[in-house]
Amino acid sequence: MTSVRDLRVEYRTNPIDIGTGTPRFSWKLESAGRGIKQSAYAIEIALDGAFGSFIWQSGKIPSRESHLVRYGGTALKSSKRYFWRVKVWDNQGEESPWGEAFFETTLLRADEWQAVFISAEEEDAGASSAGTLLRKEFVLSGPVRSARLYASAKGIYRAVVNGRRAGIEVLSPGWTEYHKRLLFQTYDVTDHLKSGTNVLGLMVGPGWYKGDLASWIGKRNVFGKRTAVIAQLRLEYDDGRVETIPTDSSWQGGPGPVVYSEIYHGETYDARLEQPGWDGDADAGGAADAGGAAFAGTGWKPVAVESKDTKMLRPQDGPPVKEQEYLKPLSLFTTPRGEQVIDFGQNLSGWVRFKVRGKAGDRVKIRHAETLDKAGNFYTENLRSARQTIEYTLKGGGIETYAPFFTFQGFRYIAIDEYPGTVDINNFEAAAIYSDMRPAGEFSSSYPKLNQFISNVRWSMKDNFVDIPTDCPQRDERLGWTGDAEIFCRAAGYFMETAPFFKKWLRDLTAAQLPDGQVPHVVPDVLKNIVGLDDKVTQEAGACAWADAAVIIPWTVYTYFGDREILEEQYPSMKNWVEYIRGVAEDGLLFNVGFHFGDWVALDAKEGSYFGATPNDLTATAFYAYSTSLLAQSAAVLGKTEDAAQYKKLREDIGEAYRKEFFTPRGRLAVRTQTAHILSLIFDLVPAAYKQRTVDTLVALIAEQNNHLTTGFVGTPFVCQVLADNGQVDLAYELLLKEDFPSWLYQVTKGATTIWEHWDGLKPDGTMWSPDMNSFNHYAYGAISDWVFSFLGGLDTDREQPAFARSILRPCPGGGITWVETKYESVYGPIALRWEITGGEIVLSVTIPANTEAELTLPRAQAGTIGGVDFAPAPGGAAAVLGSGSYVFVYPWRE
Repeated sequence: MTSVRDLRVEYRTNPIDIGTGTPRFSWKLESAGRGIKQSAYAIEIALDGAFGSFIWQSGKIPSRESHLVRYGGTALKSSKRYFWRVKVWDNQGEESPWGEAFFETTLLRADEWQAVFISAEEEDAGASSAGTLLRKEFVLSGPVRSARLYASAKGIYRAVVNGRRAGIEVLSPGWTEYHKRLLFQTYDVTDHLKSGTNVLGLMVGPGWYKGDLASWIGKRNVFGKRTAVIAQLRLEYDDGRVETIPTDSSWQGGPGPVVYSEIYHGETYDARLEQPGWDGDADAGGAADAGGAAFAGTGWKPVAVESKDTKMLRPQDGPPVKEQEYLKPLSLFTTPRGEQVIDFGQNLSGWVRFKVRGKAGDRVKIRHAETLDKAGNFYTENLRSARQTIEYTLKGGGIETYAPFFTFQGFRYIAIDEYPGTVDINNFEAAAIYSDMRPAGEFSSSYPKLNQFISNVRWSMKDNFVDIPTDCPQRDERLGWTGDAEIFCRAAGYFMETAPFFKKWLRDLTAAQLPDGQVPHVVPDVLKNIVGLDDKVTQEAGACAWADAAVIIPWTVYTYFGDREILEEQYPSMKNWVEYIRGVAEDGLLFNVGFHFGDWVALDAKEGSYFGATPNDLTATAFYAYSTSLLAQSAAVLGKTEDAAQYKKLREDIGEAYRKEFFTPRGRLAVRTQTAHILSLIFDLVPAAYKQRTVDTLVALIAEQNNHLTTGFVGTPFVCQVLADNGQVDLAYELLLKEDFPSWLYQVTKGATTIWEHWDGLKPDGTMWSPDMNSFNHYAYGAISDWVFSFLGGLDTDREQPAFARSILRPCPGGGITWVETKYESVYGPIALRWEITGGEIVLSVTIPANTEAELTLPRAQAGTIGGVDFAPAPGGAAAVLGSGSYVFVYPWRE
């Protein structure tokens, strides 16, 4: 029997903060049969859960669509709960039961904000790193049916109602191009309310808005010098009345116990400065029942109205950051220098939550680090100016529990410099935070070190996907480098459902894009006016591979998640970047001007340099060709036929100019670096007549390094794919599984739990790379994992039928690995592929979700009937197209 499950609206289950009046609906089909596809669907939306008051009924729509199906009724209203249901018909004539769910809209228009931004800080508070408290008492005039709190801040905030926290999100409202896009959050606080007097409290700290950013070039107050909050509590009474409690000049503001908080440096909290009851916590002496308030704090005064401008406010449009995982300490030890250190066993982003008992004035001081030095001492030099220090002063009187409010750290180890009494590791736990993305892919194999490498990549992604895709989570940087995100975006899509995450960040990329089409190096753009401040970076935007994120990421997200809206939204930005290049390139074809990072931190760089040996004009022109090709394909998907033809022709012309510029008449690539050959091959810039020579030269260049890589950020992600696609599978596996420096598994042999910024962040002799730039949590070199999933694991999507509507299942055993299992939760359902070589046979098991199909290639198989399926000859084996269901194939394995 066919049924529907996993009903979602804009990627979320029963959300209460849908920010559009025309949302999209998704569901998955469930069926035990084979070859099941949806033939039609019907969606109905009502105002009640009994579905007695419809506002839209689609009727029976003949369609296979089950992902991101657009609402087709009249525009929905703000702050309203809607109930929806869907049923489907399949190609076997079965009709499913209804699947039911609900969603709520949030504030959909800026003019619905009655609230204003208020602040408890002085007008010029740019030097202050303290948090502040703001509060408002209000009295309910009857029983409340529902209460929704809409809130945001210029800074990082936390909302509390009657002593209870609103939501479980952290670091809200996240980091955006605040002047153009400031996100607000929606909370259900119905159960927080009580009859009589209630208190709404808001805490706010500097965060990204006005705190230290890019400290190595002295940035601060990038977006403003004064924190502020905005909130609007919507009360809907049982009798239908609606009341709004907004932030306005009637609120009170005062000092709080967070006396210092900075993203890079940590937090100082003095529990003696807590003001019990400020937030209406009855147990702490909060507001009394109707008739008056019991709270009598110190230092409180009327707030200032910071701004009445709400036009930059937008509903939350990406997954919020939450505490996701909790780790207990592995050990407590004393270093040779005498430091008390706790090892959590995993490098992570987040914070330590601890318990402590002592007298008022006692202190806890904790420092955070990723690694130990060669001698086994606590190592913080690579943090540069970031202090990553937590200081907590006790109030006394019992057990006290604390975790930071407005900051986070990147760490595996903590040094406990001060702590009253004996340190007990049972009083400490690490909370890992990252954006709330759905897990997608899993990989396991017979090769434990490869499994650990994939785990390391997954952790580096989680640690750096904290609202934006950062380069690193620990030092005085933590910025949204576009190049890192572009390099890793395809791999990221295998690990997590990244479409909502990237959709939010790409909107900020568009907001930060320069009028001439250049894309900043980081988004949000905090490196403005950097010329002269950094001797390595001579302009703030327009670097190849980095700025190409504007094109490559939207296309990649579309490919793996089928979100056409991302292409539609981003298309102008994509086009503006390509047109910028065309405007500055030589003859519109060779991109040989401007600043570029190039093959960043490649091993073929000159001594003391971060810039690889591959010339910028080759790298830039290669990525220009690639972005132009993807722009043409995007135009075709969107029905922009003239653009599609224009950019296809431009790509052809760039390719011809590239050939003339970089290949000799006899077919030799003039630039003799590994990366030059890799980029030329992966972006199809090598004329057919020159291809074998180019491959042979690449193999020779690798052989010159004793079969090791010298590639950097832009060459490394593609090397194994290029080799495997061109008959060098054994060499690709040899590179993947090498364990000596430089290699991916070298880091694993050194005990890494995340991916390093440098191949030799920790050198074979135990010394470190320069602390100037030596993160041990940098996902870029983990980009190779997409090849591990797609080639070794054998799982990819057909570009013509994206989002795994048609999977390409083409495993390629090798490298001495005897089994691999790959699983992926696609937007249509779970896909699984497992192969194992045993006893002279290979056993290959496949699961394909309903409403999809797969092209399966059995490696090294002869054509014929295998497992009841007819397979035809295909490159590398035999292939067949399979419908949904589970299959097992067993056949002789030929080495």
